Amino acid sequence: MENLLKKLEELRERAKKTWRLLDLDGRISDIGYRMSDINKPDFWNDRERAIEISREVEESKKEIKEWEELLKEITELEELVKEAFRPGSEQTASSFESDKEVSLKEELQAEYDRLRKQFEKMEFQVMFSGKYDESNAILSVHAGTGGVEAQDWAEMLERMFLRFAEKRGWKAEILDRTVGNEAGIKSMSMRIAGRWAYGWLKSESGVHRLVRISPFDAEKMRHTSFALVEVIPELPEAEEIEIKDEDLRIDVFRSSGPGGQSVNTTDSAVRLVHKPTGITVACQTQRSQHQNKLTALKILKSKLYKLQEEEKGKEEKKLRGEAQKAEWGKQIRSYVMQPYKMVKDHRTDYETSDVNAVLDGELEGFMQEYLRTHTD
Repeated sequence: MENLLKKLEELRERAKKTWRLLDLDGRISDIGYRMSDINKPDFWNDRERAIEISREVEESKKEIKEWEELLKEITELEELVKEAFRPGSEQTASSFESDKEVSLKEELQAEYDRLRKQFEKMEFQVMFSGKYDESNAILSVHAGTGGVEAQDWAEMLERMFLRFAEKRGWKAEILDRTVGNEAGIKSMSMRIAGRWAYGWLKSESGVHRLVRISPFDAEKMRHTSFALVEVIPELPEAEEIEIKDEDLRIDVFRSSGPGGQSVNTTDSAVRLVHKPTGITVACQTQRSQHQNKLTALKILKSKLYKLQEEEKGKEEKKLRGEAQKAEWGKQIRSYVMQPYKMVKDHRTDYETSDVNAVLDGELEGFMQEYLRTHTD
């Protein structure tokens, strides 16, 4: 058991080192400051900001609690091993190992293995070192070549990312959505709010390729479809991105999305066009034109910031990924449903045969492998 005890000591020190790297002590202090704001009488005057701060505090509390419990369990297991196999104890009194002792050793080893795996999963957060990895994300999906088949594929990707966000406990909000003529969607944008949302989702920027027997083909032929996914970080309010009034065209139109009668029967939807760059942002899911305009403006600023970074040649691959068209030969990942089942990431060679699980939001493996191979 000396070997197990040594491994537990090493695991405890690794956990403490990661605690320091994540600056969890600083996070605890930050929670204290934020709780002071939350307890102020005027905190809920700005409801949107209040909800965001409350969410961030709860997420931080949850993360810190997980690390505290892990360290506690490691320490308790250390003490148990020391007590069970100290000189003169019942387990060490005999010169041979009894069945009872063997069973105890197996149980303690199994518990160590569980804690080690849990630590390795939590330790992964250290890889989020990008400037905006901790930020919320704006994710867009655009159907590529392939007609109705590509539009159906775009809708499948929309569901995949919504399921991923749901499983992580993040809030996903559809900002703009254009449905296809027969099925699927032509494009959509969503805001995903959660700690490390951009850090996780930035790996998804690029072209996603689907190979399957098309349900829209009467001859049951195999089709290849493409969709482009774009992910940008939601910039903090403090970021200064200046947009001149004369550089902006504002169009209002009637929303075609969900939201109730007041949304669908008034010109509440907003489309912003930045004339110098041609960047277009639309938002139609809020109930008022003013709210939609504010949301669209926030997304536009994030896109302009990203464009500035690309022009400077800084953080290009980290913030956006290479600009590319949704067509053959440019895909970052292939999803093959016929003649065999396989999802493969062409940047890392990570693959799985469980296509249904991936389309149901099981994306962590792909994201983790991408971060391991793309972290400086």
